[in-house]
Amino acid sequence: MISCTEFIWVYSELFRFIEARGGEEQLIAFWKGIADEFLGNLRQYVEEDGLEGMHRYWSHTLGEEGGRHTMTLYDDLFVIDMHECPSAKLIFQSGRVEPYPKYCEHCRWLYPPLLKKLGYEAEMDVIDCERGRCRLTVRKITE
Repeated sequence: MISCTEFIWVYSELFRFIEARGGEEQLIAFWKGIADEFLGNLRQYVEEDGLEGMHRYWSHTLGEEGGRHTMTLYDDLFVIDMHECPSAKLIFQSGRVEPYPKYCEHCRWLYPPLLKKLGYEAEMDVIDCERGRCRLTVRKITE
């Protein structure tokens, strides 16, 4: 079976292509469309188990992708500290393609908007894209 990491370079080039043809707004619309149409398993896990569902989803996803990360789950908070994202590492350190400089922005447009629709406040902090460092912090929205 082909690993998901084999598609990283294609994603980078696709992001560059979409932005070149339609601008940043079109690229963001593309990412939002992915969140709406293709993250059904994350949506289902969160609807079923809230923060624990997020932990389950990313335990599987990040386990498959590899990389160095720490996940922390509290009663009211879920945090992923990505120390070395395997995707960013491939894009920025492999030399295989010219890196799309805003590659890591896709996470900001995929996850926080989806989680907000499900009743969570999610903050995506891209700390250092080239080194693959970011933090996702999620809390239940309380009125």
